[in-house]
This record gives sequence, C-alpha cells and structure tokens, in this order.
Amino acid sequence: MRTRIKELRRANKLSQAELADAVGTTRQTITSIEIGKYTASLPLAYKISRYFGLAIEEVFDFSEIDGEL
Repeated sequence: MRTRIKELRRANKLSQAELADAVGTTRQTITSIEIGKYTASLPLAYKISRYFGLAIEEVFDFSEIDGEL
C-alpha cells in the first residue's frame, strides 16, 4: 500500500523515530510502512493520520483495495 508518510515527515522535519514515538510504535514499523513491506493496522493508520491533521485517505492510498471490491 502506498502512503504519503515519508513526504509528510519530511515536510514537517520529522525523523522516523520522532514520528514513531509520537504515534506509539517503533522506527522499524514506520520504515516498513514507508517502503511498503508492512500495512499499518487501522488504529495505527488513524494515529498517523491524526498526527498530521489529515484523513486516513489523505495519507494512505486505498486504490488497490478499491479495485478488489
């Protein structure tokens, strides 16, 4: 799943570790989400989106899932 996390982090001058601490996860999890090796759980996706003040759909690209429905 594609995300805008890396772009949003950079725009806000945040490291992966800083974002991880803010949303209660590990830097490794943020890295894995950014490179597409891991799909965030709904609660984590919600926390990340809320951290940036955005809707989940503005951070996470669900177009691949939409095509399966």
